[in-house]
Amino acid sequence: MKADSVPPVPPSVTAQIAGLSDLSMQEIKALWRRLFGGDNPTHNRQFLERRIAYKLQEIEFRKVDRNLLERNQRRSKALVEGGKVRKLDRDIRLMPGTVLTREYQGIEHRVTVAQDGQYEFEGRRYRSLSMIAREITGTRWSGPVFFGLKAPTKPKAKNTRKRGGRR
Repeated sequence: MKADSVPPVPPSVTAQIAGLSDLSMQEIKALWRRLFGGDNPTHNRQFLERRIAYKLQEIEFRKVDRNLLERNQRRSKALVEGGKVRKLDRDIRLMPGTVLTREYQGIEHRVTVAQDGQYEFEGRRYRSLSMIAREITGTRWSGPVFFGLKAPTKPKAKNTRKRGGRR
């Protein structure tokens, strides 16, 4: 068999998701119709890209976690109806192929969740998002906070009361 006659390998889910930002809005809507069988519910590109990315992963990995699906459906409905989503669960588990994007100092950074639970960033593998956040910023960060998976904790109010002795 000649090399020219080998059928092309379809792009990986990771490549498809990474390429979503390169598509025109018309192509995004067409992809939505193909994947979901109807018109898109909103013109919010970020929402559409995230839902399409999730659907591509769901199709590829065929992992059916009823709780995860129900939670994501509730979150999507809350976003469409109210424009806001409640805080993510603390013990969030990202599915392999998930792409996290963060703009920092005018540069967009993309991290992909690998099959083994590690993270791929700029061709290197990392054990934690915090290691990647430190690589990007040069300072210690909570990776889940840096990538928007978790809200930052509020600073505790200083206790003005002196310890020891009576007042």
